[in-house]
Amino acid sequence: MPIVASDIKFHLSGGAANADANASLGGIISSTVIVDASLHNLFDVVSGDEAAAGDIEYRCFYVKNNHATLAMQNTKIWVQSESASADSDELIGLGSSAIGATEQTVTDESTAPTSVIFSQANLEANALVIGNIPAQSTMAVWVRRDITAAASAVNSDQTTIRVKCETAA
Repeated sequence: MPIVASDIKFHLSGGAANADANASLGGIISSTVIVDASLHNLFDVVSGDEAAAGDIEYRCFYVKNNHATLAMQNTKIWVQSESASADSDELIGLGSSAIGATEQTVTDESTAPTSVIFSQANLEANALVIGNIPAQSTMAVWVRRDITAAASAVNSDQTTIRVKCETAA
């Protein structure tokens, strides 16, 4: 049976038992799957102080091929829909570790990961190319959220990240 959408999972990082998105700062893949369309499933609420001063934060998650035998072929990832806020911008970058390896850990959410190039990959045509992800393997992805100084409040500010691949039958 070919790979289907339910075979592609997004997992937090930060250790096998980590269930806190705020601690998803690289390291070992978590058993916690990121829930679609759930507010604050990767980033926390922007505080008033962060909105006033501006803020840049980082999170790391893993794309997991949960299929038992087939590889995700020619896999790519992009920001399918961006934040509705003019004061928020989300960029993505592929992890510095190899496919199937453990990603680097940063000390806190304000520390940028090394050797990760962030991109405004906001169209499929501008997607980041991951390549092939073997069955039951992973690839780390970083997200950078930029909040401009004097940002206005926005309810339900969200971004959608999409993964697409080819599959054998």
